Amino acid sequence: MHPAASIIAFTVLSGLGYGLAAVLGLGLLDPAAIATKAAHILALGLIAGGLLSSTLHLGNPQRAWRAFSQWRSSWLSREGVLSVLAFVPLTVSAWLCVIEGRYLAPIGLAGSVLSLATVFCTSMIYASLKSVQAWHTRLTTACYLLFAAAGGALLGSALGIAGGGSAGLLLLLALVLLVAAWATKIAWLRHLDSLQPLSTPESATGLGAIGRVRLFERPHVTENYLTAEMGFRVVRKHAAKLRRLALLLGGLLPGALIFLVLAALMAGAEAGVAALLALVVAMFSHGVGMLTERWLFFAEARHTVMNYYGG
Repeated sequence: MHPAASIIAFTVLSGLGYGLAAVLGLGLLDPAAIATKAAHILALGLIAGGLLSSTLHLGNPQRAWRAFSQWRSSWLSREGVLSVLAFVPLTVSAWLCVIEGRYLAPIGLAGSVLSLATVFCTSMIYASLKSVQAWHTRLTTACYLLFAAAGGALLGSALGIAGGGSAGLLLLLALVLLVAAWATKIAWLRHLDSLQPLSTPESATGLGAIGRVRLFERPHVTENYLTAEMGFRVVRKHAAKLRRLALLLGGLLPGALIFLVLAALMAGAEAGVAALLALVVAMFSHGVGMLTERWLFFAEARHTVMNYYGG
């Protein structure tokens, strides 16, 4: 499928924002520290930026409000409703930290739960689509949740150290979540590579009893919405290279840097400038890796409608 830049930005930015918000809701960082105050503002900024970028993919963004009305049946609508609800405890938590320098557990935990619930709904938008076989698996939801949590823990660790804290627990949590996220992603990729099409041109046209169906002529002379959005293809060798790049930048390099910082802290070293720089590099590397991973998530998916277009 066509990897739209707005959707990639939305899923990556909002995932990092909600992941950071969920971590902040646990109260593991000093609410009086300036870096923690900045973390709350950053989380809200990432979430808002991600949600706004998602509207760029709409044909009529002014009608986006109508998506909230279908929450009984639509995961997209549920995501929109929860994203608005989540802003309430997240904004209150940010106010308490930034203005009053304190943490209130009930509000913070409510923000964590709603943040993860919103990411869950985002993942289900894709995981619920039977027409895209690659996405229709529980591994899709697990990947979204684990990557959001891992990115949030990594951001929280860096900001915790920037605020003068050790952030040892968050570093350990970030490392565990990062390993779990990429282990799940590798399982997702193996699932993708082993898929056998449930829908074929023969089953789609109902002509399988006659024999093999091949396309004689395309349904449309020119490109249309379906061929533009659903007919994107990525060359296999390019996909393999991008997979390795995503794993290297999004998992291996950040994981190695987190491990080195954590080992130094456990050995008694102070969380100084070197540790902060290492985590900053880890954050940027993870961000680039996630953009690559999410691009592939869309580019490697095949919609069954392409059976009618020779795809």
